[in-house]
Amino acid sequence: MHNNYYLIKPLSEQLHSLLEGFSIVSCFSQNKDELVLEFNNSKSSFFIKASLQPSLCCLSFPSTFHRAKKNSIDLFDEIILKKVISINFFSNERSFVIQLEDDWSLLFKMHGYQANVILLHQNKAVKIFKNQFSDDLTIQPEQLHRTIVNNKEIFEANLSDLSKHYITLGKEVILHLNKHFNKLFDTYEKWLFFQKTIAELENPVFRIIESQGKIQLTLLPSEKVISTHNTPIEALNEFYHLHTSTDSFQHEKHQLLKSYNDSLKRMESYITKNQIKLNEIINDKHYQVWADLVMAHMHEIKIGTEKITLENFYTGQPEEIKLKKELNPQQNAEVFYRKAKNQQIEINQLSQSIETKKKEIEKTKALIDQITEAPDLKSLRLFIKTKPVAKAQQESVSLPYHEFTFKGFRIWVGKNAEANDELTLKFAFKEDLWLHAKDVAGSHVLIKHQSGKPFPKDVIERAAELAAYNSKRKTESLCPVAYTPKKFVRKRKGDPSGAVVVEKETVILVQPKL
Repeated sequence: MHNNYYLIKPLSEQLHSLLEGFSIVSCFSQNKDELVLEFNNSKSSFFIKASLQPSLCCLSFPSTFHRAKKNSIDLFDEIILKKVISINFFSNERSFVIQLEDDWSLLFKMHGYQANVILLHQNKAVKIFKNQFSDDLTIQPEQLHRTIVNNKEIFEANLSDLSKHYITLGKEVILHLNKHFNKLFDTYEKWLFFQKTIAELENPVFRIIESQGKIQLTLLPSEKVISTHNTPIEALNEFYHLHTSTDSFQHEKHQLLKSYNDSLKRMESYITKNQIKLNEIINDKHYQVWADLVMAHMHEIKIGTEKITLENFYTGQPEEIKLKKELNPQQNAEVFYRKAKNQQIEINQLSQSIETKKKEIEKTKALIDQITEAPDLKSLRLFIKTKPVAKAQQESVSLPYHEFTFKGFRIWVGKNAEANDELTLKFAFKEDLWLHAKDVAGSHVLIKHQSGKPFPKDVIERAAELAAYNSKRKTESLCPVAYTPKKFVRKRKGDPSGAVVVEKETVILVQPKL
C-alpha cells in the first residue's frame, strides 16, 4: 500500500507543510529509473528520491544524498531555482503534483511499473522522466480527479465485485474486506465493516509488516507488525530501507545457495562417474590373469606369437591373449603385470578421490545449512568473507579440459595452450588416445582408455571432429587430424606451451564439428 491513494493523500499534505518556502536546487538521475530532487530554503535541504523500478516503485526521503561524480545527469533544468507554491493530491488517484512558480509543476504518477515523473508548464506535459511511457505526454492533470459515490445502495449493488466501483482501494484492501465478509452473513454488517475500514484508511496508522517473507507498508491492522508510524514520510523511509535490505539479503542468499547447491550436484556427479569407472577397473582383472597364464605356460609359447588361447584356471573358460610378437613370453608377462599394477594405482587414486569428494560433500552440506539459517544480510556477508567459494566451483574452473561423452567413451578437449600441457602431461595415461589438428594450433584432445576395450572408429572420428573444431582449421570443410596413443607424445624442454613431439601418428580427414 506504499502507493495507495490513502497514503498519497496524507503524504501530499505533509510535504506541503514541510516544503513551504523551499525551492528546487537540483534534479538529477544517477541510476536507471531513479530520480532525485533537492529542495533548499537557504537554511537546510530536503530530498525526495523517486525509485521507479518495475520491482519496486517507491518514494523515500533521505536526510542527505551524496551525488556521484560520474554517471550522473541533470534533468528538468527548467524548474531549477523555482519556488514551491503548493503540493496537491488528486481525489481517488495515486498521484500528486508539486506546484512551482511561473506555472511550472512536477507530477508524480505512482502507478507501479508504469510510474513516472512528468514536467508540466501551464498544466501541459512538456517532458517525462521515463521516456518509454510516451502516452504520459498527453496527460491532463485536471482529469485525474475521480469521484466515487459511497452509500449503502451503491455498496450493495457492487458487493459481488467491489474493485469495479471502489477502484481506489487497491488489491490489499479488497482482500482484507473479502476475508472478513466471508465471516459475515448479514449485508448490513458487511456495510458497517466497510465503513469502519474506510475510516481506518482516512485516519491511518502507518504499519511496517512482514507478510509471506516480504516487507510491506500497510494502513490496515495486521498480526506481524514490525513498527508503527504516525507520519507517511517516516513510514516510507523505513519501508524503503527494510525492503531494499531484505531484498538484497534474499537475492544474495539465493545466489549463494545456488552456487553451493550447483557445487554439490557437480561433486555428486563426479562421484557417480568415477564410481562407475572404479567398478569397471575392479571387475576387469584380465591383465593380472593374462600375466599369470603366460607365466604358467611360458614354455609352450613361442617368440613371435601374436595370439594364444589358454584355459583360465580361475574360471575354467578359454581366454584369448594378445601378445607382442617382438617380446618373449616372460617380457609379455612383465608388460601385463605392469599394466595390472597401473590398474591398481588407478583404483587407489579413484578410491581416494571419491572419499575426498564425499568429505567435501559433507562440508558443503554443512555450509548450505549455515547459509539457510543466516538471519540477516550482515551475517550472510560475514559468512562470505570467512568461508571459501564453493569447492567444486573452484575445481570446475581449474580443470584444464571440457568433457564430452560419445558411445560411453569420455573425450577431453584442452581449453588453451597452458591447459593443453596440463591435460597431456598430468591428466593423460599412456593408453589414452591423443588427437590434434594437423600442422595448426589447436586443442589437445584425449579419448580416455577403457580397460580391455579398443577405440571404435566412430569414437575416433567424433574426437577428431572436436579436435578440428577447436583448431585454426575450424572453418575449413575438411581437416586432417593426427591421432596416436599418448605414450608416443612427449614434450621437449624449452618448448612453448602446447607444443609437443609426436613420434608415431595416424591421420584422419574429418569435418570440424562441435
